[in-house]
Amino acid sequence: MSDKEASSVDLEKVQDANVTVLAHDDVPEFDDPNIDPASGIAGLAEDDSPYPEVRSAVANTDDPSIPVGTLRAWTIGLLWAILIPGLNQFFFFRYPSVTVTGIIAQLLSLPVGRIWARVVPNVKIFGVALNPGPFNIKEHVLITIMATVGSGSAYATDIIAVQRVFYHQEYNFSFQWLVVMSTQLIGFSIGGIQRRFLVQPPSMIWPANLVSCALFNTLHAQEYAGMGKRGGISREKFFYIAFTCSCCWYFLPGYLFTALSYFSWVCWIAPNNNAVNQLFGVEYGLGMGLLTFDWAQIAYIGSPLATPWWAEANVAGGFIFFFWIITPALYFTNTWYTQYMPISSSTSYDNTGVEYNVSAIVNPDLTFNEEKYQAYSPLYLSTTFALAYGLSFASITATVTHAFLFFRKQIWTQSRRAMHEQPDIHARLMSVYPQVPEWWYAVVFVAMFVFGIISIEVWQVEFPAQYFILALVISAVYIIPIGMIQAITNQQVGLNVITELVIGYSLPGHPIAMMMFKTWGYITMAQALSFASDFKLGHYMKIPPRQMFTSQVVATVVAGTVQLGVQAWMFTNVVDMCARDQPNGFWCPSTQVFGTASIIWGVIGPKRIFSHGELYYSLTYFFLLGAIMPFLAWLVHLKWPNSWIRYLNFPVIFSGTGAIPPATATNYVTWGIVGFIFQYVIRRRHFSWWTKYNYVLSAAMDSGVAVAAVLIFFMLEYPRSGTIGANTVQTWWGNTVYTTTIDGQGIPYKQVAPGETFGVTSWA
Repeated sequence: MSDKEASSVDLEKVQDANVTVLAHDDVPEFDDPNIDPASGIAGLAEDDSPYPEVRSAVANTDDPSIPVGTLRAWTIGLLWAILIPGLNQFFFFRYPSVTVTGIIAQLLSLPVGRIWARVVPNVKIFGVALNPGPFNIKEHVLITIMATVGSGSAYATDIIAVQRVFYHQEYNFSFQWLVVMSTQLIGFSIGGIQRRFLVQPPSMIWPANLVSCALFNTLHAQEYAGMGKRGGISREKFFYIAFTCSCCWYFLPGYLFTALSYFSWVCWIAPNNNAVNQLFGVEYGLGMGLLTFDWAQIAYIGSPLATPWWAEANVAGGFIFFFWIITPALYFTNTWYTQYMPISSSTSYDNTGVEYNVSAIVNPDLTFNEEKYQAYSPLYLSTTFALAYGLSFASITATVTHAFLFFRKQIWTQSRRAMHEQPDIHARLMSVYPQVPEWWYAVVFVAMFVFGIISIEVWQVEFPAQYFILALVISAVYIIPIGMIQAITNQQVGLNVITELVIGYSLPGHPIAMMMFKTWGYITMAQALSFASDFKLGHYMKIPPRQMFTSQVVATVVAGTVQLGVQAWMFTNVVDMCARDQPNGFWCPSTQVFGTASIIWGVIGPKRIFSHGELYYSLTYFFLLGAIMPFLAWLVHLKWPNSWIRYLNFPVIFSGTGAIPPATATNYVTWGIVGFIFQYVIRRRHFSWWTKYNYVLSAAMDSGVAVAAVLIFFMLEYPRSGTIGANTVQTWWGNTVYTTTIDGQGIPYKQVAPGETFGVTSWA
């Protein structure tokens, strides 16, 4: 399943550059003699945070006179708020995708800001200084927050894409904008109101932000952490060299020799052997060939240089067990009739083995038609897709059980302390700045609530307003407990599957309503916690709260609008957009998963798929599996507390493979191999090099591929309707060999004879 469908831990946020991610025994206890239990402040010679992780990355000083919301900061920040979300939306529909991360803006904004300070004259226009002096760290933080707050594809854009692709329904831009703004900002308002519980208390650490803090302080320091003033070329020069190499290299796997990307070399040897192609294929197979020479494939699930090795090892172990052992066993025993489909596909199928035609079971208003359904076919899923749903079920219960068993004492203690603990040095330094009034958040909430009501009442989406309110209630109830877990442990419990279950059983037969309920129920919470995390970053870096509020709201509005514009342009100008055989890779993998989910949960409903007696009922046992496995690991941990079991994290194991399908082993295994080299071997043996260059290399590789992919598309693929190189580059062996195999053609292990069907003989 795609990243939008994963109810999981955000692995890219589980980072540890000079910062220790809290493991089972690493959360500070409150009986530490260095901590005053009354105040929560460490009894150190220097007034600082009681937590060593925070002390190692965050400065305990502040200069309130430093300018923050300057014209320079706003200009650069808004440019990033246009460029990065636009690029990410463009690549969101492509496989392999490229994600332009916030670290790119963080790194590139520094030389841009310094050039501005050096070149722009020091004059005022209408009382606004064009050049307020040297580019400072607070401007840098504000720019980065504006660049990242809406950088990822807005969750609601998939609703609009699914409406067009699956249901041939297209509403105007007003509907799209209202839905995107409401889903993106209503969580911001709720998260802002809850900041007293999730941001201000010292015990709410938000470990992922410590990486950014460390990098900010490093970039603006005179010497590098762990390196001093020596140790080779500067980070900036290293970035430009690596960026240039990455950009130039991508022209090979991205255009001239695409077989280097889809490196299914075993299938080239045996192109007509079905079993081999199911196991070693990279488009519809399990990708057991291991190799790819395309960074876009390696980093498809997130940069392997930005995730700690313990997390990568958990994901790799889970992948090997579930997708290299369990999946072939299920497939070759024809469990769930899966041999009539490719082993890995993000598409749903009917009982003739072709893509499920949802229009055959809905009325003109897109509501479910029972008679048409019984006359057509039940829905079937590929092995990896079905197993992915089971793992998402397991991740829900595993996260709760794991957090309770391993962190209950810390969560309970810190939760109580968060309500009344005394402010630490950072909270006291922030107290000099005017706080954001509660009514500001209330205004945003009311406005976005009205936007939501307008979008569901004016347009025919079959979504009763009471379910809109229920979705917000579900999200609001979970924000504080889930937020506290994430702030302490870096683990977030996803609500997408829960919301799908609720609406699927409560309002079956309404796919658009299901997608909207899931989005408001899930993304409201996720956005609230994302904004809370940004607030904590601003808290650590001493950014005035009111400037944080304004920049986040404006950047989110700009980013969402840009993404809608890019999406509309693509559906108008990209030929065969979202078709599985789209020649440039824009076959919309996440939209396919999102659309399939709308059929499962919204059209047919979970009662006809996962309830007792139905084909996929056995997958519900994964709820029990997710609850049991952390308990077993906890028992072993009690017996051998210092064993490797302490690094066994079942929420990560169950949820880490959430990008399958469409991701394959080509993505996961190469990701794990590269992660092992950089995050384990180099980090252990060459820590000073790793400290200075690892995250810079990650940013350079990502940005180089992103720029090259844009150049390739607009210079070589989009002009002349894609006919450039049609008789030379596009037709030579290196660009066609993987398309002529059984894997490239998506042929299943068994095929249905014309006029016949497979599977169950009756369904209701």
